[in-house]
This record gives sequence, C-alpha cells and structure tokens, in this order.
Amino acid sequence: MKLNERFGWLNALLNKIPGKTGKTVHQQKPTFTKFTRENHSVSRKQISHNALKVIYRLQDGGYEAYLVGGCIRDLLLGKQPKDFDVVTSATPEEARRLFRNSRLIGRRFKLVHVQFGREIIEVATFRAHHSTSNELDQASTKHALQAETGRILRDNVYGTIEDDAMRRDFTMNALYYTTRGFAIHDYANGVKDIQARTVRLIGDPTTRYQEDPVRMLRAIRFAAKLDFTIERSTAAPIPELASLLSDIPSARLFDEVLKLFLGGAAEQTFLMLRQYGLFKQLFPMTDALIDQDDGFGLRFITLALRNTDQRIRQNKTVHPAFLFAALLWVPMVHYAHDIRHQGVPPIPAMIQAGLHVIDSQSAHTAIPKRFAIPMREIWEIQHRLTVRHGKRTEATLNHARFRAGYDFLLIREQAGEQLDNLGQWWSQYQQGNEQQRRQMLKKLNPQPRKRRRSSHRRRPPQHSRPSS
Repeated sequence: MKLNERFGWLNALLNKIPGKTGKTVHQQKPTFTKFTRENHSVSRKQISHNALKVIYRLQDGGYEAYLVGGCIRDLLLGKQPKDFDVVTSATPEEARRLFRNSRLIGRRFKLVHVQFGREIIEVATFRAHHSTSNELDQASTKHALQAETGRILRDNVYGTIEDDAMRRDFTMNALYYTTRGFAIHDYANGVKDIQARTVRLIGDPTTRYQEDPVRMLRAIRFAAKLDFTIERSTAAPIPELASLLSDIPSARLFDEVLKLFLGGAAEQTFLMLRQYGLFKQLFPMTDALIDQDDGFGLRFITLALRNTDQRIRQNKTVHPAFLFAALLWVPMVHYAHDIRHQGVPPIPAMIQAGLHVIDSQSAHTAIPKRFAIPMREIWEIQHRLTVRHGKRTEATLNHARFRAGYDFLLIREQAGEQLDNLGQWWSQYQQGNEQQRRQMLKKLNPQPRKRRRSSHRRRPPQHSRPSS
C-alpha cells in the first residue's frame, strides 16, 4: 500500500492543522493534534507486551506514561520497530523504584532500563529546555550544563509533555501514544511530515546541531533508512557545522557509525555522508585517499556497503570488524606500501600499517579491541590467500577468519583490483574434493624433475702408487 493511501483517512484532519508561517517550530507553541483510535493505524497487537506492562505500571503508580518517538513513526509507516521507548512524568529515581528488574544508566542523560529477558524497555523522563536565566544556581547546574559552543553536556532538566515534545530532535519523533484512549498525540506536525516523507528538525537547525552535533548524523541516517528527503532548512547548515563532530567522544561516534552502516541502507548513507561533508569527519584518512588510484577506493567501499545491505536484507549477520576493515582498507594499504619501500617484508609491513591506521582512527571513532583484532586478521589473511602450496593452503582454509577474508577478497576483485583470478581459484578449491584440491595445487606448483642416476658405476679415483 502506498504511503499516501495509507494516510488517506488522515487528510481531512491534517488540513485542519494550522499552516506553516515560515518560522521554525521553536518560535511557535506546540501545534497539538490528537489522532483518536479510529483515525490512526497503530494497534496494541503491534506493540511489545513488555512495553505495555511498563506503561500500565507507571500509570498505576500515578504517573503519565506514553510510547514515544521512532516506534510510533515506524508503526505508522507499516514497519515493525526494533525497540519500544517509553516517556513518563516520573523522575528516573521514581521509575526505578517501580521496577525491580531495572537499573539507572547515564549521567549526561539519565534513563531507566527495564529488562525483560533479552528485551530492554528504555524509560525517559519528560525533558524541558535549559534555563537561560542569570539566576541559575549551583544546584541547577548539576542537572543541566552546556559548553560555550552550545553543546549540551548534561541534560536532566525535567518538564511537561509539551516541553518534552519541543526538545525532541525531529518532528516525526515528537509523537506520543497513550493507552488511555489509544490516541496519538502529535505536537510538531510529525504525522504530516511522515506523510510527506520529510526529515525536519524541531527548532532552529543551527542551534539544535550546536546542542548536539550527532543530530546531523541522525538526519542522514533517517533520510537514508526511510527513503525520506531532508527538509531544506534542516539540511542547509550541515556542511558548515560538520566539524562540530570533532567535539563528540570517539566512543559515542563508534556507536553512531554502527547505527549508520548496519541499518540496511549503508550504501545510501555513505553517499549522503560524503555529500554533506560528514564522512571526512568520521574517517578522515579514508576520505583523503578514496578518490585516488582511478577511484578504486570509492568502488571498493561502495561494493562492501552494498554487500552489507544485502546480508542484512537476507537476515545474515554483519560483523562490525568486517565493516571497519572495509572502511579502512585503503589507508592501510597506502601505509603498508610506504613501509615496504623501507625494506620491510609484506606481512610485517601490513601489521605495522594496520596498527597505525587503527590507532589513528580511534581518535575519531573508538574501535574496541574485540573488533580491532579480527579487523587485522581479515587484512592479514589477504596475503595468506596469495600463498597456495603445501600445508599452508589448508591452514589458510581452516583459519577462523577465512570466510570473512575470502568475501573481502571477492569485493577487492569486483572493485577492479587485478589479482589473477585469485577469488575464482579459492571458490573452486573450497568446492573441490581432496583429489581435486591436490591437482589444483600440483598445477600451481609442478614438482621439479628428478635427476636421473647413471647406470654405470662410478669408478673409484685412481691413486698413484708410491715409487719403490
């Protein structure tokens, strides 16, 4: 069903919403619209049973509680949400006391995680805008803190649902579902933007990006994943403000990179990140080299990300180590080439280059050790795949990273790297039986001809007899 048809029953109601005046949303009061049960398509059957339990418990405790944000957006789009978030009038400490199976997390932004087996329901408290008054005392600064650049360093100022809606990043995420009447509360014309397939920031875009530069990455991620268009004023400041990402902790950017590239739209995300100047903030070494060598790097990364998207669509796993190995392959090869010119053998050169690239990249996006080690193994096995004789061939085939390394090799060939049909050889070798494998190796490494022994006995050396 097309999106316009899906929302056809909303057109009359949406037409009653006050029109846009050209001002940003933060300059206006929330434009509240209530969609009653008969006017929306969200059903309780689509909602996590555990999320509903959390909402009912909070309501029984005397607090307001709603499903909020992306889960409502996805349900309106006919998609099944990956998780369900709850927002409430209860403070984190009050919510924590209601659930024995919960824990408080975060300092910058306090949350409660309620755990039901493998499912976690995230519970947040209604947030409000930070005070700009000169009367902000020391006690208040424990709850809210902003850097001189405008970036929010601590964000635990609580308010009403209206305050919370205006603090949301995008209009499509300022949607609240209540089990009391099963209505959707829309505070920023989010339903209308979902219908128009538009990513639009709430408030002044420059200010909102300065508060949290990661919002620029989120705008790209939503646009690529949902096949939406970024609204003009939301998109305009991104190239100029891209450098603000350098202030974000590298561990947080690592998490954001996984969300960007493991959401099923990695190829489109990559193209948009480059378009808006954000990719070079995340992977500066790769960005500096990606267009060299007749564009091999660009083709290689595009194919690797396309392969990632295909695997996700097929419900196959994608290891973050493979993703980062692909995104950093070009600079690793570049540095290894320089090291080899100093007389270092191939494998040691690759190891040195890999350590250098991972260490340098970690200043931008932290790479945990559990991913850095298999990354290096994927790189190093690329050389092992070129060595095909004797027991070393079987040892390579039985290597823990062989499959990932083999897939990596195929992408290199698809991108145009000349490897003398190495990928095809390994494809045939895997499929062959023991005898066929021996023949393949024998063909590559023919045995040297043995020297024929003479049929005549060698005469012993003649010694001159001493004279008498």
